[in-house]
Amino acid sequence: MSNLRAVFATTALVACGTAALAEDITINVWAGGSNDADSYRWEAIELAADLLEREYAILGEELNITVEAKRDFGGWDEFKQAVTLAAEAGTAPAIVVTSHLDIAPWSQAGYIVPVEDYLDLDAWPLNDIYPNLLEIASYDGIQWGLPQDAESRPFFFWKDAMKGIGYSDADIDALPAKVAAGEYTLQDVLADAQKAVDMGLVEEGYGFYPRVSNGPDYAQFYQSFGGQLQDPETGKLVLDKAAMEEMYQFFVDAVEAGVTRKNHIGTDWSQWYSEVANGKAALWHGGTWHYARYTGKEGNDDFFGTIQFSLIPAGNDKGRANTITQPLVYLLTDQQDDMVEDVAAQLVKIASEPRLNSLHAIKSAHLGISRQQSNVELYSGDRWADEATERLLGTANAQPNHLQYGVFAETMWKGLEAAWTGVQTPAEAVAAVEAELTAKLGDELIVR
Repeated sequence: MSNLRAVFATTALVACGTAALAEDITINVWAGGSNDADSYRWEAIELAADLLEREYAILGEELNITVEAKRDFGGWDEFKQAVTLAAEAGTAPAIVVTSHLDIAPWSQAGYIVPVEDYLDLDAWPLNDIYPNLLEIASYDGIQWGLPQDAESRPFFFWKDAMKGIGYSDADIDALPAKVAAGEYTLQDVLADAQKAVDMGLVEEGYGFYPRVSNGPDYAQFYQSFGGQLQDPETGKLVLDKAAMEEMYQFFVDAVEAGVTRKNHIGTDWSQWYSEVANGKAALWHGGTWHYARYTGKEGNDDFFGTIQFSLIPAGNDKGRANTITQPLVYLLTDQQDDMVEDVAAQLVKIASEPRLNSLHAIKSAHLGISRQQSNVELYSGDRWADEATERLLGTANAQPNHLQYGVFAETMWKGLEAAWTGVQTPAEAVAAVEAELTAKLGDELIVR
C-alpha cells in the first residue's frame, strides 16, 4: 500500500536548500454515461489535483497536474469501445469512470490496475466507505476500483392513488417499514394496482407501471421471489428455475389483470417519466436519480407530498424486499509511467472524501459512498439524499462482477419479455432460458 509519502518518493526531494525540479503530469479522465448534472465525476478530480499540488508545495515540491476530461461518447457502447481501443493502443486515460460490471472483463484483459496496490484501504477516507460499495468495486478478492457514487432502485407509490383505495396518511407513512419487514408484498402490489384501475383512479394498464426496457431493476424482482444471482462459495451464476418462473408469472398476472399493458415494453422513456412523475400511474419502480428528473424537467414541485418510496417488495416467503445499486466506479488504467498511476490513485482517493463526493451526490441526485457524508451539511440537509440513504443504501446489493453476467442478464430479460407479451408461458420461457444459459455458460452456471 502506498501513501502520499510514497508518491513523493517517486520525484526528487528538496535537498540542501535547493528546490527540486517541477514535475508536470497530465491526468486524463473519461466518464461514461455522464451529462451536465454529473460534472463532479471529473470536476472532483480537478479539485483533488489542486489539493494534491498544495500538499506537494508545503513539502517543498512543485507538482503541476493538468486534468483533461471527456464525457461525450454518444452512449455506453461507444464509451466502452473507446476505452477498449485506447487500452489496446496504449493510450487509455489514467482514470475511467464506468460501471462496476466492467471490472471483470477489463481486469482480465489487463486494461486496469488494482487501486489496492496504491492506496491504504484501512485509512481515511477509504475506511469510511460503505463496505457493500467497496465490495462491488472488487473482483476475485482484489480491490480494483473505488465507488464514485451510489444509487438505488426503489419502488414508488402515488399517494393520491393510495388514498383513493383506502390508505390513510399513517398507512402510507408506514409502507416503507412494512415492505422492509415483508408485510407488504408484490401480491399486495397487484391487489392495490387492481383497485386503482377498477376505481378509475388511473387508466387501465397504469396500475403498476414498470421500467420500459431491460436493466438491473428486473434482477430485483428475481430476488424478490428468492432468486440468487451468484453462489457465494463458487462464484458461479445461479438460475433458480422456480424463482424465475414466479417472477415471470408476476408480470404475466399484472398484464392479465389489466394493471400493466401487454405492449408496455418499448414505451418512450420521456413519456414514461412524465406519466409517473405526475400521477398517471399508481405504482411503479425506478431509480433514486429519478428524483432530479421528477422534480426538475417533469415539474413535480411536491415530491414528498405526492410520492412514497420503499425497497422493492418481497414476492413470497422465499424472497425478500431488496434493492440493487449499480454504482459507477473510479478505475485506474495501466500506464507506461508509474508516476501517472500513482498520482491518479491519490486523486481518486481525495475525490472520495465526504465533502467532495457530496458535491456530486447532491448535484446529480445520487447517493453518497461513505458514512461520514451524513455529517456533511450539504448532504444531510437534502431530504431526498438523507431519507434514501437511510431507507435503501445500507441493504443494497449489486449484480455480480462476473465475466458472463451480461449473458445471464440478457437471457433473463429475453425470457421475461417472451412471457410478458404472451409468446411463451412462464414455464416455457424458463425452459428456454435454462437451455440457452446452459449452452452458453456451461460450468459457470448452477441450475436449481
